[in-house]
Amino acid sequence: LEEMPATERLGMPSRAVGTAIGLSLVLPLLVLGLYGLLGNPQAVLPEARQEAGPGFSQAQIEAMVSQLAAKLENSAGDQAPDPQAWEMLARSYAALQRFGEADKAYGKAIELAPSNAQLLADRADVLAMLQGQSAAGEPTRLVERALVLDPNNLKALAIAGTAALERADPTAAIAFWTRAKQIAPPGSEFASGLERSLEVARSQLAGPGLAGGPIASSSTATISGLVSLSPDLVKQVAPGDTVFIFARAANGPRMPIAALRRRASELPLKFTLDDSAALNPEVKLSAAGLIVVGARISRSGNAMGQTGDLLGQSASVKIGAQGVTITIDQVQP
Repeated sequence: LEEMPATERLGMPSRAVGTAIGLSLVLPLLVLGLYGLLGNPQAVLPEARQEAGPGFSQAQIEAMVSQLAAKLENSAGDQAPDPQAWEMLARSYAALQRFGEADKAYGKAIELAPSNAQLLADRADVLAMLQGQSAAGEPTRLVERALVLDPNNLKALAIAGTAALERADPTAAIAFWTRAKQIAPPGSEFASGLERSLEVARSQLAGPGLAGGPIASSSTATISGLVSLSPDLVKQVAPGDTVFIFARAANGPRMPIAALRRRASELPLKFTLDDSAALNPEVKLSAAGLIVVGARISRSGNAMGQTGDLLGQSASVKIGAQGVTITIDQVQP
């Protein structure tokens, strides 16, 4: 890194509490993908742009990440391995949403620094993204290791709560998120997100239906309707662009419960969402109360929202609603 010109050097992400929470603030019911508060990999991009000037492009950032990867992978045998450089590479890959490569880089960093709780929590976060935003399995095991090393690691506590709720254990989720909230900066977005997630866990603990009405039967737990594109945005869409249609709780975390993937060439298109489209088999549409249905057009086909995506959403509706209309008429800033 020291050999690279200043204009080609990636800045290390800030670890300061208060770092901007990335990826649209979906909160600890998914801290998965948040990369917030304790080393946000999204911060790599703004810092690099600030260092290199306003004309710094995404292509230049990706080129620098490739240079860093090549340096680390082809380092001389007599050069001491650098866990911080591997961590930086992992965070950079995560910022670019190249989660498979981020996972491998975190693996290298952990080999060199196996007692670093933050690395374990960060790798758990990336693995959860690779598993469709699920913390089950290896992400949970990594988080458990992190909490043994550092019982107050904020990201590990948040992901542990998410994993607990995924396995239908709201009592454990409440315990983890309560501990996390005691550590999170008071009044921060992260603390507010923890409180909203705690409300969801408490409602599940109290019993079905408390958070928005009785649970629907599987035979009636469908939402159907039509997604159309505003004429003002037609020129911005190619036939091969991806359309994501998703349902999320109207009151609570913004994590989608169910989703479908279609092509822009099918617009306007009819849709039906039911339990078969659930992203997590333990969190079903039939167990939800009020729902908001959204649609997003992505040129990249990436399931994570990005600047330039086209968006639309419905008003709040109940499970069983038919004829729901969604007009894609907004551009994600």
